[in-house]
Amino acid sequence: MPDLNTITGLPSVQSNTLSPRINPGSSPAEAQVKFADQLKNAIDQVNQTQVESDQKTKALASGEIDNLHEVMITSKKASITMQTSVEVRNKVVEAYKEIMRMQV
Repeated sequence: MPDLNTITGLPSVQSNTLSPRINPGSSPAEAQVKFADQLKNAIDQVNQTQVESDQKTKALASGEIDNLHEVMITSKKASITMQTSVEVRNKVVEAYKEIMRMQV
């Protein structure tokens, strides 16, 4: 069976990119910095896919490129990336609210 990543052209996501290893002896400040860096990288990737889609759409409209398939694939990739980001954000907010409802 072919690898899904080769079919869609999406970059593969490795587990270590989503959950960086934190040394047991690392401080909460170090963990916070690592988490903030991972979050910033993820947001930058979402933004990059949106920018790439916008550029290809403008190039298609101006006649610079004529490959409609490539433009549509890029657009769909950006859409899926954004939808995934929104769903992850919703789950994080939901988890935060659940934690806030816990009685100490």
